[in-house]
Parts: sequence; C-alpha cells; structure tokens
Amino acid sequence: MADKALNIINTVSDYGKGLFNFIRGRVKTEADAEDILQDVWCQLSNINDPDEIDQMRGWLFKVARNKIIDKGRKKVEDLIDDLVYDDDEDNEFNFAEILLTDNNDPESVYIKDVFWDELFAALDELPENQRQVFVWNELEDKTLQQIADETGEKLKTVISRKGYAVKHLRRRLQALYEEFWG
Repeated sequence: MADKALNIINTVSDYGKGLFNFIRGRVKTEADAEDILQDVWCQLSNINDPDEIDQMRGWLFKVARNKIIDKGRKKVEDLIDDLVYDDDEDNEFNFAEILLTDNNDPESVYIKDVFWDELFAALDELPENQRQVFVWNELEDKTLQQIADETGEKLKTVISRKGYAVKHLRRRLQALYEEFWG
C-alpha cells in the first residue's frame, strides 16, 4: 500500500504540471481544469496496481481527454435539458434523446447539424439581453446570480429573461421536431 501511494505521488510530481496545462488549454476556466485533473488523479488512485500501466503518460493524457469530453457532453446535456418540452402527453419532445445518442449514421449526423443550426438561428432572433443571459447561463456556465451581479440587474429580471429565451427556443424547436418526427 505504501508503494502504491509513493508511485502515485511520484506520478503527480512527474506529470502534474504538464497534464494541468494540457487540460487548461482545452477548457474554459482554471476551476474546470482543476476539477478534471482531480478526477484523473482519483481514477489513477482507484487502480489496484499502477505499475501495470505500461505508458503512464499516455494513459494519463487519454483519461484527461476523456474527462474533457465528458465535461463537454455534460454542458450539452444541461443546455438540452432546458429545451425538453412537456405541454401535454400527446405533444411532447425531448431533444436530449435524439442529440445525445452515440449514433453517427448519416441521418443522425444530419439531424444534429440541423438542430444546432436552428438553435443558433433561434438565439439570433432573441433580444440581445435575453440571448446574452441564455448564453452566459447555458454555454458559459454562469449562475443566474452571477449574471445579475455582473450586469447590475435584479435577479428576478435575469430569471425572467432566461425564461423568455427558453420559451422562444422551445417554440422554434417544436417546429423542427414536428418536421422530423411529427
């Protein structure tokens, strides 16, 4: 057990800075990079015998790359969760089921491309303040309170703007849903 701990300490010492720089160059914030790096170290510590890893550097960077991808998917899931629409039992759609599948067949790729094009077109139709709140909250991962503090607006105003944006996007993407699955 002491050997395992020593090996992990040596690995952190040998690869920590380079791995952090690799991660930091691929995520938006330093905090995200630190979180991902911690996840990599946690995954390494869960391995029974780290000596069995032939290429430690390659393994660490592969795990880091996978964690970065997972974080990107998580943000997409958060964004898509706002677009789930449940008007009534007969009129329901869930883009998350469609867009987060691992299918890479031509039809799925086409649908995903069309969706993202439509989403960004719908965002462009919003008033600037609604679009900005939605982008900051969903794409830049800022809390509504942070947005209120930064803009000097009341929190209720920011929440209202986000709500209007989500309603508009649902309405616009409903037509897309009906076009493909209606």
